[in-house]
Amino acid sequence: MPSIRPPFTARRRHRTVLSAVALASVLVLTATACNGDDQASGSPSAAASASDSGKIQIPGDLLDRLKQHGIDLDKWKNGAWKNWDKNDWLREAQDFINPIIEGLWDPDRMRDAQDPDRGVAAGDLSGDQGVTDPEPAPVDAKAVAAKYHANVPEAGKLLFDSPEGSMVCSATVVKDPAHPGKSNLVWTAGHCVHAGKNGGWYRNIAFVPSYNDSAIPTSALKTATREQVAPYGVWWGDWAQTSQQWIAQGGPTGGDGAAYDFAVIHVTPEKGGSGKSLEETVGGALPVDFAAPAVADVGSITATGYPAAEPFDGQKLYQCADKPGRLSLTTADPTMYRIGCTMTGGSSGGGWVAKGSDGKPALVSNTSIGPATSGWLAGPHLGDVAKGVYESVSEKSAG
Repeated sequence: MPSIRPPFTARRRHRTVLSAVALASVLVLTATACNGDDQASGSPSAAASASDSGKIQIPGDLLDRLKQHGIDLDKWKNGAWKNWDKNDWLREAQDFINPIIEGLWDPDRMRDAQDPDRGVAAGDLSGDQGVTDPEPAPVDAKAVAAKYHANVPEAGKLLFDSPEGSMVCSATVVKDPAHPGKSNLVWTAGHCVHAGKNGGWYRNIAFVPSYNDSAIPTSALKTATREQVAPYGVWWGDWAQTSQQWIAQGGPTGGDGAAYDFAVIHVTPEKGGSGKSLEETVGGALPVDFAAPAVADVGSITATGYPAAEPFDGQKLYQCADKPGRLSLTTADPTMYRIGCTMTGGSSGGGWVAKGSDGKPALVSNTSIGPATSGWLAGPHLGDVAKGVYESVSEKSAG
């Protein structure tokens, strides 16, 4: 994956190439892990949003917690969220807040979400468990045919704000065991919701299913309506959870917390919608397989996302399909999947689909890291920790 870094913009494509021991390539996250001086937190769970009326959706104590942090909801919506002073950048799990700001993500802001372009070396990767397979040959990313909804209805773009500006990732609608057929859950990378060990929760997190569904040319997107770029609406995160490992270890380099770089978001429609769930709205949701076959038993994995660095611009959906190999970063962390793929930054968090343990298509991973010199992607193997994150968010929504 050329220049896998924090989420990219078509306007800023400066490439930094650094060397890394063992893999001889740079591992950097496709979404930013920003600086801060906060200490590691306890629980990795998070909460919630408020509507324009101030009515609390999940959980019921949001306004009280806002007040505890000195946050006035009206001021927040009028721009106070832009204050990223370390004392105001909430890090602890229970401090995640994401009040809906109607209209914030207009077409221009969606299109121009930027990349801080902070390519960094992963450091010494000599902790390899000795099971890393040879680097895969690059697989050219192929454009998904429009309309995207007819081909990959579960895929979409994730938008959020960080200290460096507006940013992008990719994400996938997944099933909710607490609400069969009516899921409001989205799967993405941990670094798309939380900055990791040196920061806190990002803000204004929103999911746009089938972004630019008709594959409108980039030149024409400047005059496109919100309905054209977001035909299935904008869905705001009202509960998010990532792994404790990502919160404690995650950083801007690929080796830091990458094996636990996943997150689940519960969303709600910006304008209330028709009463239908996200799954009902888009017409599908993928099951998540936490007992996916070992690498040797997986025939092929398909990764989907909105790559935004050259030669892409973040406005169209792409896929790569390849037989996975193994990538081991340290002896302490689980081995990751790795596939050949030329998708770039912005595709981070996008779903990886393969035949699950029951032989049916399932989400088995998500894009996490790749080299700055192009060619492959790596994603975490979803085990007990990922299952715990997923079930916790589901249980919260059930409550």
